[in-house]
Amino acid sequence: MARTQLFLASTLYGIATLAAALDAGSLPAADRRVLVVSNNAAVPETHTPADRAPGFAALRSRFDAVVSYNEAISPMHPSGWVPRPDDVPMWERYFRREWLLGTDDLELVVESIQVAPALTFAQVFTGAPITVYADGLMSYGPTRNKIGLLVDTRIDRLLHLDLVPGLTPLLLSEYGVPSQVVPTAEFTKVLAEVTEAAEAAEADREGGRDTLDSVPAGAALLLGQYLSALGILTAAEEEELHLKMVRGAAALGHKKIVFKPHPTAPAEWTEPLRAEASRLGAELTVLNTPVLAEAVYQRSRPALVVGCFSTALLTASVLYDIPVARTGTRLLLERLTPYQNSNRVPVTLVHALLPDVGDAGAVRAWTPPSPEKVAAELTPLVHTVGFCMQARAYPHLRDEAAAWLSRHLDADTWPYFKRRRLTSLGLPGGIPARLAFVPRNGTVRRVARRARALKKALG
Repeated sequence: MARTQLFLASTLYGIATLAAALDAGSLPAADRRVLVVSNNAAVPETHTPADRAPGFAALRSRFDAVVSYNEAISPMHPSGWVPRPDDVPMWERYFRREWLLGTDDLELVVESIQVAPALTFAQVFTGAPITVYADGLMSYGPTRNKIGLLVDTRIDRLLHLDLVPGLTPLLLSEYGVPSQVVPTAEFTKVLAEVTEAAEAAEADREGGRDTLDSVPAGAALLLGQYLSALGILTAAEEEELHLKMVRGAAALGHKKIVFKPHPTAPAEWTEPLRAEASRLGAELTVLNTPVLAEAVYQRSRPALVVGCFSTALLTASVLYDIPVARTGTRLLLERLTPYQNSNRVPVTLVHALLPDVGDAGAVRAWTPPSPEKVAAELTPLVHTVGFCMQARAYPHLRDEAAAWLSRHLDADTWPYFKRRRLTSLGLPGGIPARLAFVPRNGTVRRVARRARALKKALG
């Protein structure tokens, strides 16, 4: 019987990861390969799907067909739709008919298996073996949700990019799923193809003018993130975060600065950045072209890349040997809620690995840590944070977490943890056992509330 592979992807970066895995032979042979594109934006109609993004043409030849998940389930949203259990057989028949899958044996290759649309996809195609691929830093963190027996037993492996050499992903490790690195050489080769195709597409769209030509070579590249849309920061705080990037780059002597805003961020956010750059004697260019940051790395070779916790910070350093710096990570570690927020490990990694852009000396002196140093120093920190996030899924990490906290919990490492979380898990750094009754004592809580009310009244 024929074997068909279904690749579910929502970003161009993810599709590039799949292309690199295919080129490297990391996936088994198949009679047919179908790319299923899912547009997971809050309002998909206002955002360009990955298969229409500049550069996709270079990846199209790896697949025999490209179909839209959004069109297949319209008007439902990919991130929110889950079929009723009784309707699953009907939906599988529907997808097989729509995508001409017939009675083929299926193999699924999906991202973010813990949530829809990937989890829904896996639940609809019951019995199909699953490969999970991860294109970002979340693969180093714990699995955020329990997946369920009908899915977790079918996952064969995790494919991931080696963004932090020396660090092994926690994702899906509790299910005994082995991880496999997508070769870096194959990924950078694919990114070069995407860059070339994106340049050609943009030149055609602009009537022969290559928009990447507007990016000066050797500039400082600032990566914007739309964190206020997630409710993590206010709009004013996010503007200040971007302004800190500009100030830090200017303080390091960069006279040419390029700001690459998040695709969904408001256009008016860039004007204060232009004004601040001008005040500091620098010229700021806004790159609104919807291309991967890696395309800018290859095309213009920035002298510095600054961001908050974007995966592109690590690709700049690891894949292209470009100096990098961070900002805002300490605030993000404080603001992320709940503690189990899946962005916590990416923020932790960037905060622990990269220098702050406000510390010019540290930025100039920084060099990437060796894989041996990462394994010895960063792995225990990630395991400790991962255990605190999902203690029930990783009980075998308790002793390692307790030992690490006993030795390393200080002013520098406290930002990674919350005292309430450590207390609830009975770990070092929490409220001492003899005082643990206090938060649960009704009388103490009433007195505390009255004291706060009195203080507020007097204030």
